[in-house]
Amino acid sequence: MELTISHWIYGLFTLAIIITMVFKRGIVLPTLLGTFVVAWLYKGSLIDGFTAVFNANLVAAKELFSIFLIITFMVALLHSLKDLGADKRMIEPIQKVMVNGHVAYWVLVVVTYVISLFFWPTPAVPLICALLLPAAVRAGLPAMLGAVAVALAGQGMALSSDYIIQVAPGLSAKAAGIPAGDIIDKALVLSLITGVIAIALAYLLNRKSIRRPNDPAAHGELLALQGLKETDKHSETNNLPMWSKLFAVLVPVSMLIVMIYMVSTKLTSGRMGGFEGGDGAAFIGGVAVILLLLSTLAFGKHKALDYISDHITEGFLFAFKAMGPVIPIAGFFFLGSSDFSGSILGVEEAQPGFLFDLVNASQEILPQNPILMAFGILIIGIITGLDGSGFSGLPLTGSLAGAMAGSGIDPSTLAAIGQMGSIWTGGGTIIAWSSLVAVAGFCGVSVMELVRKNFGPVMIGLFISTAIAIMLF
Repeated sequence: MELTISHWIYGLFTLAIIITMVFKRGIVLPTLLGTFVVAWLYKGSLIDGFTAVFNANLVAAKELFSIFLIITFMVALLHSLKDLGADKRMIEPIQKVMVNGHVAYWVLVVVTYVISLFFWPTPAVPLICALLLPAAVRAGLPAMLGAVAVALAGQGMALSSDYIIQVAPGLSAKAAGIPAGDIIDKALVLSLITGVIAIALAYLLNRKSIRRPNDPAAHGELLALQGLKETDKHSETNNLPMWSKLFAVLVPVSMLIVMIYMVSTKLTSGRMGGFEGGDGAAFIGGVAVILLLLSTLAFGKHKALDYISDHITEGFLFAFKAMGPVIPIAGFFFLGSSDFSGSILGVEEAQPGFLFDLVNASQEILPQNPILMAFGILIIGIITGLDGSGFSGLPLTGSLAGAMAGSGIDPSTLAAIGQMGSIWTGGGTIIAWSSLVAVAGFCGVSVMELVRKNFGPVMIGLFISTAIAIMLF
């Protein structure tokens, strides 16, 4: 398609959005304004500009609502487990494994990773820090190193692949115009490479700070953590020991079975069978709904109708707080794709792809080097993560990856690389104004010091995983 003034304006707004991210400011306003101006100029009608702003948000909401639902049901399930005290019972046996600080570090990594895969790291952080971190500190692990383990394993390694809930690959795939299944496995591999490198480096660099078990120096840290334990109360738990024990076993076993089944169908068929992308999220979400129903009935009996409504409301509130700003951002970048621009602009033929057209037009002057493209997408992903939300940059990195299709490197690989850069940065590992604040707060450590501990290992991990992606994919 021939480039028009609307294309150039779209490019200017995209550049302005990236610059806004660099200066750590919100990008919802420029995305909404950009959608309005581009649509107004393209259609030549002020009324159509107003209509397009609403349509862009509506299209984005329709495309992303399944993501909101899966987050809602998983968070609601976690709240219902807290009612029963089952969340605490799931963690207690693990405390006995922490025989020293070195073991405690790796136990925190594994437990945080597994729980974050199923419940997302932000809801899981209070549970892990309140119940496991005091035991780790008594075993000799400094609270700071515990915070490093939780952040890198949860906000970094688990969230960057999002292999179970599949919010991140879904966003990347929608923007790139490719199936989510093309990204999921690559993102998992890259997240594990980045995570193992970052977590191992962090351990090697800080292992000398690990103390002997029950070292008197840990007393102050333990006192600071006592407040966390006191806030984790379940008013009626003592009256429900049987149900608490039952769901402490039932929930992890059910999720483990689901994961084994999904992986086994992939290994036997070469695909996820019926569980790629949205179908996989629907499977997990459906299991979570039934577990939520059963746990609420166990806790509330005749009050279950009210309790389940409260938990679902809490889940929706969390989902919209976490993902709400992504809708207008996604709407702007969906406008840049011909797959969605027709619905947004109200045109059926000659649907423009503003971002895709600009990238295609620049192919002749840009160096067709897969290495430069891969590291360029990584850097753009890191820049987009500077706003403190690992997900807001995914529509941009996904759109750029899709626009570079046929340029010598697979777009799904580029989308996975961009996803790594965006989420490892904005998801909460190396910037202080992200959810890393919650990790530092629950661990009772300085968030700026935590950033310094994480920065080197994370950046090394990201660059090595990108280099490996170029060779493997």
